Amino acid sequence: MAARPADDPTTVSVVIPVKDDDTELARCLAALAAQTRAPDEVIVVDNGSTDASASVARAAGARVEHCAEPGIPAASAHGYDRATGDLLLRLDADCVPDPGWVDAVAEAFARRPEVGGVTGGARFRDGPKALRGPLEAVYLGAYAVMAGLALGHLPLFGSNMAIRRAAWRGIRPRVHRDARVHDDFDLSFHLGERWRIERLHGARMEMSMRPFTDPSGFPQRVGMGVRTVLVHWPHDFPPVRWVRLGLRRAGLGLQVDRGDGELPR
Repeated sequence: MAARPADDPTTVSVVIPVKDDDTELARCLAALAAQTRAPDEVIVVDNGSTDASASVARAAGARVEHCAEPGIPAASAHGYDRATGDLLLRLDADCVPDPGWVDAVAEAFARRPEVGGVTGGARFRDGPKALRGPLEAVYLGAYAVMAGLALGHLPLFGSNMAIRRAAWRGIRPRVHRDARVHDDFDLSFHLGERWRIERLHGARMEMSMRPFTDPSGFPQRVGMGVRTVLVHWPHDFPPVRWVRLGLRRAGLGLQVDRGDGELPR
């Protein structure tokens, strides 16, 4: 694993929320150890695991943080709050990034200093091969379309995303930490109000097909998505949000958060 380039002062933190997923987490951490650019820190947020997740993380050299508040939104936010990197990369414990993932994220931000978040897709690495492609299209396509309509811009995808720490500092008081909402979708509402979110290219991510192995899993995710939309109404009712963002970008130019929660004048 290569260290950060000497001429690049940007630091990188990777945040992984986990609960009772030690086997998948070990695979994820091994993939992070094989990166062409080493992250400056890997933070595993243990959200009340009863298995060996915490010890697996420590054995791999990750820093373990404990979050008592249940749910991925709280665990993810806990990790962002404690990360020290300029860039906060996020993936799930069942994800396996290709070796160039960290490098691709850092390069994407370096090319576009006005961008506050980048996000990519993922491919299923398990389950019936014949179903992987179609289910990827259903799962990721439906999320991109429905979330995009609600937001008026590209949504973040929690299994493959990154944000600037300066952006997080500006929006963190408004981010919901309720276990009944999607953390990446909710974060997209707040981040997209102040920063641009761009698609991440050139970095493959694999994930488990678990959203479809539990019969209640997909309907539960849909319900969480609906709740995530409703908690932002009426302020972010789609036509109202679209017009507000359009006017802001047209009248004031690109809005870059200064990191103190206020938009530049």
